[in-house]
Amino acid sequence: MLYPSIDKLLKIVDSKYKLVHVASIRSKQMSEKSHYQMKETEYCNKKELGRALEEVEKGYITIREE
Repeated sequence: MLYPSIDKLLKIVDSKYKLVHVASIRSKQMSEKSHYQMKETEYCNKKELGRALEEVEKGYITIREE
């Protein structure tokens, strides 16, 4: 089972496409700059994409509408 679940994430972000876009941008930032919002031991996932989704769930990443 994936963590965090898509059901929890869609309560935060209103679109799957927007969620994928935000998570992909954040995961690229993580891999290029090695900058994480939480301690590396606090993440459940080992890969950057999963870690980006965890940050969305915990509220470290917010999505602004322009």
